[in-house]
Formats: sequence, structure tokens, C-alpha cells
Amino acid sequence: MTGGGGRLIGVGMGPGDPELVTVKGVNALRDADVVVVPVMASADGTDGGEPGRAEATVLHYVPAERVVRVVFALNERSDRARREAAWDAAGGRVAELLRAHPVVAFATIGDPNVYSTFTYLAQTVGALVPGTVVETVPGITAMQDLAARSGAVLTEGTEPLTLVPVTAGAGVLKDALAGPGTVVAYKFGRLAGEVAAALRETGRTGDAVWGSALGLPGESIRPAAELTDDGPLPYLSTLIAPARRDGGRGGKL
Repeated sequence: MTGGGGRLIGVGMGPGDPELVTVKGVNALRDADVVVVPVMASADGTDGGEPGRAEATVLHYVPAERVVRVVFALNERSDRARREAAWDAAGGRVAELLRAHPVVAFATIGDPNVYSTFTYLAQTVGALVPGTVVETVPGITAMQDLAARSGAVLTEGTEPLTLVPVTAGAGVLKDALAGPGTVVAYKFGRLAGEVAAALRETGRTGDAVWGSALGLPGESIRPAAELTDDGPLPYLSTLIAPARRDGGRGGKL
């Protein structure tokens, strides 16, 4: 294929456990001509070398020779110009692959429509390669996996569910905790102490749980009461603060 168009498929890889990739996701990976995996940039903007969680999961299903690593500024938050340049370069590389191959899959941890790198990539590539068909294959989210592993119930009856990225600041989380329903916090590792304080101040510590490296050798799942100010946790940590439930079985119906 030498012209524009083609299909770009964002495939949700789940939180990291290879067994939690859906059958549809595995088929999409295997049917693609190439599978792109995001790689965190090193200090000089080049490939940092270490395989990311998405790549490690993909390699359970696709041979390494069909996997293409593309550097993304996944950890760049302070220098917007550097971040934008890295995004442009990554989008350009994927656009090159689409001009050469009919189907390119992009593997993303979690779900491609939930706080995913794929959202920005699809926008960039669509502008560079007009006519590209963008599709997504849903993935199991970290909150679902943590709920299953910890026994936390995400929602009952008419309860709302609020998902907050703590990269927006612990204040946003505190506001959510003051409201009704279950609150889930993503990417809170660097602000673990502030998250613990928000839970205490809103009286939501009791049944709350947090987890990191779900499904991986370094997995950690603990009560939120064990959160301290001693230092940051892994960046991709997830918190579940279940709704206050005092109405007995079916009390929220």
C-alpha cells in the first residue's frame, strides 16, 4: 500500500495481566500488519530501552518482529514544546507505517478511550493521513481489575461512579470524595500523601483500597488506611473508595 488511508486500531491491553486481554483484542493484534507499542522517552528524547507494560503484554501474542516501538513523551509534563515535538514525531512515525501497511494496531494499557495515549495519536495521524479509518477495541480497566482482586464493589443500584485522574491535583479528588457514590482515582502515586489526607478529611478511608502493578510480579493491593506520607507510590496506582452503604442488601435500588 503506497497511498493514504488504511486502518488504525487502538487495542486495549488491560492493566497488564496477559490473561485479561480480550479475544477480540488478541485477534486484532494478530491480524494487524504491524503492532505499535509506546516507549517512554529517555532524557535525550530517544528510546529509553525498557519495554513498557503494553509491549510486554503484546509479546505474549505477537512475535517481536511484527512489533514496532515508537517513542512518546509519556513522562513529559513541564516542557510543552518538547512534549508537542515528541508527539509530532511519534504521529509522523505511525503515519509512515500506515502509508506502508493496510492495518496498523496500537497497543495501549487499559482501554483506548479512557485516558489513553491513543486519543492524541489518532488525532495526529488522521491529519497526516487523510482517509484513515480509526477503530478501537475496548480493554479491561484497572478499576475493574482492582475491584475483582480486592472484592470492592464499584456500584450498586442507583449509585454514581466518579473517575478522577490525580494528575489534575488532589483537590479534584477531595471534591469527588465529598460527593455520593464510589470514587476511583488513577495515577495518584506521586501524590499518595495528599490522597491519604483527602480520604481522611472526607471520612472515606474505611473501605477504600489501592493497587499497583495489577496482574504483574510486583503486584500490590492494600487497604487505603496504609497510605502514608513516606514517599511516592508507582505512578500507575489505582484507588477505589466505595460508596457509603448502610441500607443493607439492595438499599440503593
